Amino acid sequence: MTTLFIKNMVCNRCIMVVKNELDKLDLAVTNIKLGEITLANQLTSNENEVLGKALIPLGFEIIDDKKGRIIEKIKNIIIELVHHQNNDTRTNLSDVLSSKLNHDYNYLSNLFSEVEGTTIEKYFIAQKIEKVKELLVYDELSLSEIAFRMNYSSVAYLSNQFKKITGLSPSHFKQIREDKRKPLDEVK
Repeated sequence: MTTLFIKNMVCNRCIMVVKNELDKLDLAVTNIKLGEITLANQLTSNENEVLGKALIPLGFEIIDDKKGRIIEKIKNIIIELVHHQNNDTRTNLSDVLSSKLNHDYNYLSNLFSEVEGTTIEKYFIAQKIEKVKELLVYDELSLSEIAFRMNYSSVAYLSNQFKKITGLSPSHFKQIREDKRKPLDEVK
């Protein structure tokens, strides 16, 4: 068995695209999730090179270094928390990251800042704001419901943070309805 770590796998569509590429190359997959593939067999250096070249035009790349793997895992945990879970529970991000990655949060925070040029907290907030944009565009929830779902303590706090990041109030953003969302792999 071989585990590969893949950069920029941020959604279910990414998983589908990468799985399709692995199938084309006839590589047996035992498990695939955000940022991580487990293959049934060890890759030859030629297979690894061919896979790497096949993934690059699709916007993905194989991560070879340990620090890069940790950074990608941090991003994927945050994306999973913000975009793919029903955020009903109020969890402490530092506790979640520390327990899932088996590293002290200070180490993770310093590494992330050093490599990404931004803090984990800013990345987390940026992801939350992207999710808020999505929820505003869907127009199914009130701002109050969105604030609750996204674990904001108040609508005012959400509105202030939204305006600080986007330059628009949530109501103004909703009004103009421009698609201001960024692809998840471009959120910093």
